[in-house]
Amino acid sequence: MSGLRFYAYPKQGEVLREQLWYSQAVRVGDQIHISGQGGWDTTTGKMKTDLLEEIDQAFANVDYALKHAGGKGWSQVYKVTAYVVEEEMTNEVFLGRFIENLKKWTPGHQPLLTAVGVAKLGAGDSAGMKLELEVVAFDPEGAAAEAKATRGQ
Repeated sequence: MSGLRFYAYPKQGEVLREQLWYSQAVRVGDQIHISGQGGWDTTTGKMKTDLLEEIDQAFANVDYALKHAGGKGWSQVYKVTAYVVEEEMTNEVFLGRFIENLKKWTPGHQPLLTAVGVAKLGAGDSAGMKLELEVVAFDPEGAAAEAKATRGQ
């Protein structure tokens, strides 16, 4: 697809690209779109079984995917869509940890947020996920650098 650059981070991102035929990120002009990131280890693909660790890992995976796509991480995120298994939507522990992570990863701004309750998340090794994060980041510097590098080739 012309004009778009797709990314799959090393190890688990590459595995998911081959097994499930999707990418972890795509650069669209000065934006980076990140596909849903769950609480899996990016090296082994093993899901975190502790709810709080799963939330922390999902946020870390978003940062990893953004940086692998040439971005700076959460500081550039302006929109977050959180897919949450319905039984966790009203769980105060879940919500508290989610908000802690938002504050930790975006201390300088408050991104747009939409939370969607779903019956189930994940398949295969990631079955049983409680949270999946999808984000959009604004990265004009990265887009300019990529354009310059492409022209130089």
